[in-house]
Amino acid sequence: MDNITSYLFKTNAIRFCEENKPFWYTSGKIGPYFINTHFVYGSEKDAVELLSYIDEALADKMTLPKKVFEKVFKQYQENEIYKNVIDIMKKYIEENININEIDYISGGERRDWFFSNILAYLFKKPHISIYKDLTTVVSDYNFENTNKVENIEGKKVLHIADLITVASSYIRAWIPAIENLGGKIVASCCVVDRMQGGKEKIEEKGIKSLSLVQVDNSLFKEALELGIINENQEKMLEKFFENPDKTMRDFLVNHPEFLENALDSDEKTKKRAKLLVEQDLYNLKN
Repeated sequence: MDNITSYLFKTNAIRFCEENKPFWYTSGKIGPYFINTHFVYGSEKDAVELLSYIDEALADKMTLPKKVFEKVFKQYQENEIYKNVIDIMKKYIEENININEIDYISGGERRDWFFSNILAYLFKKPHISIYKDLTTVVSDYNFENTNKVENIEGKKVLHIADLITVASSYIRAWIPAIENLGGKIVASCCVVDRMQGGKEKIEEKGIKSLSLVQVDNSLFKEALELGIINENQEKMLEKFFENPDKTMRDFLVNHPEFLENALDSDEKTKKRAKLLVEQDLYNLKN
């Protein structure tokens, strides 16, 4: 999947922090890299525009799938990076599962739709749009018709996602939503697996887990070879991959000014830093 990796770097979908300046995550934790998989839609600008468009379209769950499909279909025809990513994903799926046994393709709100809608069209499979509140609508493969559906008893579903981390969205929403319809997610394919246990969690549910790129030491070595990061950054990334909490706790202990500065920073950073302190996410009080 070398091409996919190069597209992740080219579109800034994977960003590595500057030395001693880890990123703040929404959870209040920190880390040395950040992933915006949806940037392989072509560019950060294109991806942000589609996400904003989706946010507006969410007002009507019945018309949203067609609106999103029209956007991604146009991008697939016009943008080389996005087309290549989708084509690689399609081929990879065909090589690893029997697509003839799949009845539906599903994608969850919101970033999954960057990939699931167009793949449903290419595979000629009806598409299930899953919303965060676990409601679902089903569109035919060309998104001309979208309907509410109560029952897909015994049907097999392939879930397409942008990213898998610890699989919280799968456990909380995507798997239950399909089970509520009487169906079963039998396989999942995402662009990036952050290798933080999500694959194992969904495999415990009997779901085959596929991913085009795994975030591990080989990816960090490639970034070093390309001159994207230096050796010190690579060492921190490797430590983080082995033990993220210990690595970031050690960093905070050795760089107390990092947390102090964050608590006196912009509102977004301050909010995340307060979360770290209040929930003692790195056991700093001991």
